[in-house]
Amino acid sequence: MLHFTRWKMISILTVVIVGFLIALPNLFSKETVESWPSWVPKRQLVLGLDLQGGAYLLYQVDKQDYVQKRLRTLVGDIRKAMLDEPRIGYSGLGVQGQGVQFRVRDLSQLPEVRKRLEPLQNPLGTSALGGPGVNEFNLDVGSDGVVRMSYSEAGLDQRVRQIVDQSIEVIGRRIDQLGTVEPSIQRQGSDRILVEAPGLGDPERLKSLVGQTAQLTFHLVDTGASPEGARKPGTVVLNSTDTPPVPYVLEEAPLLTGEDLADAQATFDSRTNEPVVSFRLSSTGARIFGEVTQKNVNRPFAIVLDDKVISAPVIREPILGGSGQISGNFSIQSANDLAILLRAGSLPAKLTIVEERNIGPGLGADSIAAGKLASIIATVAVCAFMVLTYGFLGWIANIAVIVNIVLIFAVMTLLGATLSLPGIAGVIITVGTAVDANVLIYERIREEFKAGRSAIASIDAGFQKALGTILDANVTTLIAALVLFYLGSGPIRGFAVTHAIGVATTIFTAFTFTRLMVALWVRWQRPTKITL
Repeated sequence: MLHFTRWKMISILTVVIVGFLIALPNLFSKETVESWPSWVPKRQLVLGLDLQGGAYLLYQVDKQDYVQKRLRTLVGDIRKAMLDEPRIGYSGLGVQGQGVQFRVRDLSQLPEVRKRLEPLQNPLGTSALGGPGVNEFNLDVGSDGVVRMSYSEAGLDQRVRQIVDQSIEVIGRRIDQLGTVEPSIQRQGSDRILVEAPGLGDPERLKSLVGQTAQLTFHLVDTGASPEGARKPGTVVLNSTDTPPVPYVLEEAPLLTGEDLADAQATFDSRTNEPVVSFRLSSTGARIFGEVTQKNVNRPFAIVLDDKVISAPVIREPILGGSGQISGNFSIQSANDLAILLRAGSLPAKLTIVEERNIGPGLGADSIAAGKLASIIATVAVCAFMVLTYGFLGWIANIAVIVNIVLIFAVMTLLGATLSLPGIAGVIITVGTAVDANVLIYERIREEFKAGRSAIASIDAGFQKALGTILDANVTTLIAALVLFYLGSGPIRGFAVTHAIGVATTIFTAFTFTRLMVALWVRWQRPTKITL
């Protein structure tokens, strides 16, 4: 156990040296690190929200808002299905409660109604056994001609889970374009999303970007209808963003949606020099847009964002290039934010803020100072105990503890893991438990020496016989840390990450690195007795 080949010694020392180099930038400011030569590692630890301040936002999916919008879409789908040949006469089509209801005039057509509406139930995935999944809507065709499609409870729960997953992706894309370092976006429960953005200096801008649904649609304007008068089916009245708002009667079915956008950038209008948002459509969107503008020259169309008309320009000529501009009295920042929203995509449902906290950098600085003090006290206390108990071998264990801490920070820096206050607690606990392996080894060496073995033989047997116990103890601890990481969230995960990394580095430093140092000492001193 005390024999090391040259390549093993070089490998172990290389790991330690590389670990020190990777962790070194964390001891200096970002400005200092940037001035270093290009070949020197410059990556630093990512500090969590509790250490560098930032924004903490907890959002909840607005189920009722989503349900009402989805039901209005369902009304249009049902109307279209009833108009297919042969047409089916109906009356009273509209949203009622959590569903859509209408009455069929000819009862003999009820089987055909069921056939046409069954695809609109919208199956959501498959079951665990591979069979058909739940339907988003329940279909009830009454013998009296009353037809109702309503949300199923299981279907709504499944849709909310899908909405949360999709929203997390969209929010991540939006925040990434702000340049925020390592945002944390997690599911909380079944319908909530936790957003933490460390180091963000403008929480209000984050709220504006994250909370805005950003559902962009293009609609033709019905110039023959009055907002105050009677409207034909399939139209809707929406207000503009002007002050005071101007009402527009629009065709409810959108010509294009935000999904047809390929790109959006904040630019300046060449004629007025005002900030605008230039957009480019996908090939499919450009073709549809071209066909619509060809057929509707001199007719206005509205650009709608979250049920508000941003602008309603008149189509002067066919727009065949698949690109255009959105104007609306933007500032430079608002134009840039709108471009970010459009590029990142729209949220599938409205999100409302349940909890909001802004953490200042001063609190983070206090937390870092407290964490440093606790780490220093814990390290000094452990080192003093080891020296008083095991003498020279205690000093070797202390060197291994210091290398262990360095390797923890090096691995976290390399992985881009976020260091939080619970993470510092994980490091401190690792300092306290890292010497356990040394204690096991040294106590075993003491027992072997008392049993009559020579000093070198006792040291060799101590390392050899303690290995199994060390591995068992650390593997079980690692399993617990992994379970905490998998099942936990927020602070619990921060603790689990550092503790799991600490367990892995402890096995290396307490057994491999310590054994190398002891082997070098034995080769140099050739001890005949052991004082423990």
